[in-house]
Amino acid sequence: MRYLDKEAIENIAIGAAFLGTGGGGDPYIGKLMALSAIEKNGPVRLYTVDEVEDEDFFIPAAMMGAPSVLVEKFPRGDEFVKVFQKLANYLGKDKIAGTYPMEAGGVNSMIPIVVAAQLNLPLIDCDGMGRAFPELQMVTFHLDGIPATPMAITDEKGNIGIFETIDNKWTERIARAATVEMGASSLVSLYPTTGAQIKKSGVHNIITLSENIGAIISLKDRDPNEKLEELLNLVSGYELFQGKIIDVIRETKGGFNLGKMALEGIAENKNENMKVHFQNENLIAEKDGQVVAMTPDLLCLVDYETLLPVTTESLKYGKRVRVLGLPAHEKWRTEKGIETAGPKYFGYDYDYVPIEELVKKVVAKHV
Repeated sequence: MRYLDKEAIENIAIGAAFLGTGGGGDPYIGKLMALSAIEKNGPVRLYTVDEVEDEDFFIPAAMMGAPSVLVEKFPRGDEFVKVFQKLANYLGKDKIAGTYPMEAGGVNSMIPIVVAAQLNLPLIDCDGMGRAFPELQMVTFHLDGIPATPMAITDEKGNIGIFETIDNKWTERIARAATVEMGASSLVSLYPTTGAQIKKSGVHNIITLSENIGAIISLKDRDPNEKLEELLNLVSGYELFQGKIIDVIRETKGGFNLGKMALEGIAENKNENMKVHFQNENLIAEKDGQVVAMTPDLLCLVDYETLLPVTTESLKYGKRVRVLGLPAHEKWRTEKGIETAGPKYFGYDYDYVPIEELVKKVVAKHV
């Protein structure tokens, strides 16, 4: 067990936004909420997965919807605890042993910190994705057959309810419809789990990994190339492209940020082009018409100089970025993982190919 102070939260917000692959919400908004919570209530305890008891009970909390909405539709502040307590009361659990993030993302890694601080609960060093995905069934607990419901949902107006569904895909469909009516964003608490289920099905040490990523990106007076090398070594990643955003097509539809961006190569990639497709999160990258990364592997955009993560709602013409690719957690590379969050699920007619193999093909093509 260790405590998360302000510096830790600053780094986690950056690192989680990086792992969020463009989604998961604005890290600045999430960081402000978490910092305010620990300033008022004190540091949050972070437990490793090995420190939890198998029979203990845990509930995550998260935001659902289009991340861009948060720019104008700011949370009131008490929704996170309300939705958490609503589910705990419905389940008849007198004692909740802790909470954890459902995914990595600038907001969704911060919301459980707010809940933990306000309710004096420990935070568990795990999540259900190892990255961010746009739909509720796209979690590693689903891959192991754990139900998403009972689930609680609320908004900043005070509307609140409980869903019980026949399967996790129906959870997504019904909750998405409610989220759209709530203004394209809501707060949810779902996938109530035991310590044993977390140990078996969660992605472990994701908060610590986020903190370490953020610490590298936050280094001052370091050459960007040195920082990049250290970052890529930490996450076993690849630099796929250096470019300037020259076009963004984006819309908020059905509770998602949908779109694609076009990049014009700079520096090492001058005279080359890239397209990146996204649905909240970045999904597919095509370099000069050839796919170089695809979901469920991670596709991360960072500022060309600072390496700060660039989320899909902040994309704008002229911004210079680096496009990085990371291998997904092994659970996503299973048959069910690819079926759940692979390219064909999102409507792209590609068979999943691991990023390691795609990178080799691109290198071989240019030799």
